[in-house]
Order: sequence, then structure tokens, then C-alpha cells
Amino acid sequence: HLLLLSSLWILVASPALSIFQRPTGSPAPPHLQYLLEPLHTAVHTQRGATATLPCVLRALPRNYRVKWSKVEPTNYRESIIIITNGLYHKNYGPLSPRVRLRHSHRYDASLTITNVALEDEGRYRCQLVNGLEDESVSLMLHLEGVVFPYQPSNGRYKFNYQEAKRACEQQDSRLATYQQLYKAWTEGLDWCNAGWILDGTVHYPIINSREPCGGRLLLPGVRTYGARDKQKDRFDAFCFTSALQGQVYFIRGHLNFKEAGQACSNHGATIAKVGQLYSAWKFSQLDRCDGGWLADGSVRYPITTPRERCGGLPDPGVRSFGFPSKELRTYGTYCFVG
Repeated sequence: HLLLLSSLWILVASPALSIFQRPTGSPAPPHLQYLLEPLHTAVHTQRGATATLPCVLRALPRNYRVKWSKVEPTNYRESIIIITNGLYHKNYGPLSPRVRLRHSHRYDASLTITNVALEDEGRYRCQLVNGLEDESVSLMLHLEGVVFPYQPSNGRYKFNYQEAKRACEQQDSRLATYQQLYKAWTEGLDWCNAGWILDGTVHYPIINSREPCGGRLLLPGVRTYGARDKQKDRFDAFCFTSALQGQVYFIRGHLNFKEAGQACSNHGATIAKVGQLYSAWKFSQLDRCDGGWLADGSVRYPITTPRERCGGLPDPGVRSFGFPSKELRTYGTYCFVG
């Protein structure tokens, strides 16, 4: 697991009582009487890791509760995760089996999430419930990962929102957030087809302005179509995936799609999904010049060191041969073993 360290204020003992002292030159925000303002409001992690979101009290009110909740990105509602009164706690919702309070000392109400999943990314709130003096701090959990555009075998602009969401999940990923798409654009993602993202809006990232993609006069950026009809409107999808808990590897051969799946099975593995190949390319620097079958029937290959004989493109990336006939015996296969 990735070890994430969160900075705590120093506990200073005095004869009368114990207090938390802030660093010199950092006065406490006037609106927080009991909760410490976190040193860092963003925690970065990867899928499968253990992450801790810091929430520390400077003093303990006579009667209080601490409530952790998560702001859902699709509807901005808050879902309760855990409530504690310092002695007892209760977990709620789908995160329940994977969360606990850190409790490294009696002022510590930090939230620890084990085996971080793709859907855990987002904004969290630690709220001190103390009658009329409620107060809270917000923190962001960011997953390191990779965004990739995705369309089905029958061509571009075939997904409504729910179909796009399901397609990403079937490829070991989820619909990207706007922040994830924006970060991917700053790192070089340039794609002319518009796609759904998690909040139900539609965008496409452009680095090199060109005629088929809005014209040469428009500045580079993440172009937006705004919110669209989730049932009627159809676009591609932008999917997001993070680190793998497993390995992707290549089996050489002249295999059709069915034989590719069997070859992986013979090795105790499954045919890799698109998200798994992107993850192996991003986090394990998987680099192969060989096209291989994937679980959706597409043929792709990952390149981390661009070279002329491997497609000739100047940038790293996962190259695609599209969706050839599944009877074609031309390619090997990429397998995944957990």
C-alpha cells in the first residue's frame, strides 16, 4: 500500500491542559473554534492504496459528534460515512467496510480509507456537530491515474450517458471528472471527438487547434458542449483508471479473438480490458510494438518510447487498430492476472 503521511500540529503539554499550537505566523481562522485548519486540503493516492484524510480538534467540547461525509459528484448531495462521539462510532453506506477513524490520539478524528477505489475520489467533509457551534473542514481525495477516450465497435457518438458510464465500468475504469479530464489535457491529451464525463456534461480536449476540431482560430483548451440530455444525446466517453492490483502481459501468436481469450485462460489469466492496458502503460511503463486483442474486441498496443517502426507517432500512448474481424488471425493478446 502507498503510505500517505498527513502533517499534524504539535501537541504541547502544559501543567494546566494540553493544547494544539499552530505554527508561528499562521493565525487560526476565526470561524474555526474547535477544528484545526488542515495544512493540506488535498490528499493524493492511487487505487488499492490506503489514504488518510486529516481532521484534528484543538479542544474537545463537552458534548460533540464528528460526522464524515462525501459530496457525490453527480448530484452534489452529501452521503454520511461515519459518525463518532469520541468513544463510539458508526459506519454508513457503501464505504462502510473500508473506512475507520485513525485515532492516533484523543484529538484525532482523521478518516482512513483502505483499498482505495476509483469511485472514492472526490470531496469529503469533516463536520464537528456541537449544537449551535457546528463547524467543518473540506478535503479532496485525488487519485493518480490516466484518462482515455472510448467508443464502441460500431463507431463514434453511440453512447447516451448511462451507456457511456457502463462502458467505462466494463473496461476497468469509470467516467472521468472534469478535473481529471482537464489534468489529462494539460499532460497532452488531444482528442477531437466529444465525450461524456461523470457530471453529465460533454467535452473534448484540444492542444493543436485544427479545422475538423472547431477551427484553427479557437484557442487550445477543454472545449465544452455543456450539460446534455442524458437519454437522447449520444457521444463518446472519457474514462479514468488508476493503478492496477495485478499485471498485464503479452502473449505472442497469430490468434483470433476466441483463441486469444483461451490463451490467457491457459495461463490462469483473463484477456485484458482497455483500462487495464492503459493503467499498465501509465504505471508500469508497458511498452510493446505488438498489436494484441483486448476484452472488448479491439486491438491495441502500448508505447512509452516512441519509435519509427512502432507507428511513427512522436508521442507516447496506447495505439489502436480499431475493432478488426474477430476471426482474423493476425495478432497476439494482452492478458491480465490479478
